[in-house]
Amino acid sequence: MGQIIEFPSNGHSASGYLASSPDTGAPGPGVIVLQEWWGLVDQITRTCDRLAAVGFTALAPDLYRGKVVPLTEPDEAGKAMMALEMGSTAKELSGAVDELVKRTGRPQVGVLGFCMGGGLALVLGTQRPDAVAAVVPAYGLIPWPDAHPDYAKLNAAVLGHVAGDDDYFTPEAGRALESELVALGCDASFHVYDGVGHAFFNEDRPEAYDAEAAGLLWDRTVAFLHERLD
Repeated sequence: MGQIIEFPSNGHSASGYLASSPDTGAPGPGVIVLQEWWGLVDQITRTCDRLAAVGFTALAPDLYRGKVVPLTEPDEAGKAMMALEMGSTAKELSGAVDELVKRTGRPQVGVLGFCMGGGLALVLGTQRPDAVAAVVPAYGLIPWPDAHPDYAKLNAAVLGHVAGDDDYFTPEAGRALESELVALGCDASFHVYDGVGHAFFNEDRPEAYDAEAAGLLWDRTVAFLHERLD
């Protein structure tokens, strides 16, 4: 359904996977999909395809520039994640925002991210409050000391997904972030999924995947994005 495209970013070009609605009408609302620490893997491109099938225009930037870490190598994935340079990554994400605004003809986009991508979704919301209207972090991590967002700049509504048995981003951390955002006047709501662990949405990781919780996350996310972007 989708294709790899190039888009302007920081005076150069970046690439990503773009999936558009199969109908012939006007482009659907734009949603940026941000990868886990594995890279632009098949599960992320399928998520873009799924979003396109329900009416969105989805773009997943390739933040590792072609590098994909096998799902059996978490140590390598961690190294790849920590090697991201936040300044250039932020500019690349901003370029993805502009690309979706141009392609859809709509001034606002949503952002959906998983694991490190969930953390980056929150970062992007604070860096592009002019264009990001909806942020969906799924078990999101922000491990980079220089990337802590200034949540006072956030204009987007936030729908958070937290795994009940997650040692990386705990339910307590989720509740604390929700309280912080609400105190700042943000429209924020976080859901805790009891009995599942980190990465429960990734169907390519059978040791982590939970079909029921993943289905609920998906339904909530699609309804939220339509509500905020249509």
